[in-house]
Amino acid sequence: MAVPTDRDPPPVRHFGTFTRELEQLADGLKPCGMETVALESPGVFWIPLFQIREDRGCRVCLVNARHVKNVPGRQTDVADGQWRPYLHAVGLLRASHRPPQAIWALRSLGRHRESLVQMTAIHIQHMQKALEQMNIQRPHVSRDITGTTGLAMVEAVLAGERHPKQLARRRDPRMGAREETIAEALRGDYRPEHLLVRRQSLPAYRQYPARSYLLTG
Repeated sequence: MAVPTDRDPPPVRHFGTFTRELEQLADGLKPCGMETVALESPGVFWIPLFQIREDRGCRVCLVNARHVKNVPGRQTDVADGQWRPYLHAVGLLRASHRPPQAIWALRSLGRHRESLVQMTAIHIQHMQKALEQMNIQRPHVSRDITGTTGLAMVEAVLAGERHPKQLARRRDPRMGAREETIAEALRGDYRPEHLLVRRQSLPAYRQYPARSYLLTG
């Protein structure tokens, strides 16, 4: 942390990255009379310090690290830290946009939900690949493996059912394909390793939509 030389006898102080030390850093700005500070934004490391400072009523100017680094002759952290207050004081550092806390929280939850949806798709692909490796003609059975017919047959296979006709009887009556065609498509090469993939992927697939629903609900 660096402040102008007329605000504090030691204008440069070093702090660690533990939360207690970040709080000490933020509290150390109050005696200096600093109402606004400039903070670089490398990766996501700036977020805790930004929030701690903001909670203490300090206006934080979040700046792109490249805008500060592009100054020749100042390569050390201390020299760079002393140079930044001057740039901020004369208005040469442009603040990046950071939405209000409520929007920021909503954005974080939205990104988390997006990752859950992506994980759902990955587990569906695992089940589809296992079916193909077992030579189950999926298009004749169900185009959507997560539909009523697809899930019913997957559950039956995992429960130990292997007879094609018994599996075909679990189809949805609204399906256009005949029961005989579906039974022939379900005559597969059931291998333990492929069944294991399906057995693990099915509950994993089901848990992610449930978590996504909790975020939206």
